[in-house]
Amino acid sequence: MALQKELGLPVNPDIPMFGFIGRLDYQKGVDLIRDSHGWLMSQGCQLVMLGSGREDLENELRSMEASHKDQTRSWVGFSVKMAHRITAGVDMLLMPSRFEPCGLNQLYAMAYGTIPIVHAVGGLRDTVTPYNPFENTGTGWTFERADGEQLRGAVWNAVDTYRNYKDSFRKLQMRAMSQDLSWDHAAQLYEEVLVAAKYQW
Repeated sequence: MALQKELGLPVNPDIPMFGFIGRLDYQKGVDLIRDSHGWLMSQGCQLVMLGSGREDLENELRSMEASHKDQTRSWVGFSVKMAHRITAGVDMLLMPSRFEPCGLNQLYAMAYGTIPIVHAVGGLRDTVTPYNPFENTGTGWTFERADGEQLRGAVWNAVDTYRNYKDSFRKLQMRAMSQDLSWDHAAQLYEEVLVAAKYQW
């Protein structure tokens, strides 16, 4: 709610708040968010976007805010302070990248208890475990194809959980925050892979 207040959006804990932080280009899938913006607004959500890049996409960000001033905030440019405020302050972070060798924003988000919604590719697939509502496992929502329909499907599931299964959403946040995302842990996993490969022969 602090971020809602800071950005001049309606302050209401029942409104799901989504964020995007990144370069505005084809790789990051910003066009998928643009194409889904009207639908997202119709679901009663809020969206905060921060980034710079292609001029046409920068203008699209401005248009999204202009068309839904009570639900959308767009920051064209970059601010480290605002990037941290968004990452920590939104409920869910959108990362619909078409390809992503590593990706760091989803790691920062999970450390804050912000749930990532990612295209399951590259480093995003490696670091975000799909949420399973039946087993109450996972750390975020994933989708298999970089298209608007798949993104909207993942967002719909996230919104439904946020609004109607608050305890499950809270447990999802706790799992995301409790992960060991340190380099020590990553190095240990890498060592285990090398040892397994060595003794495969």
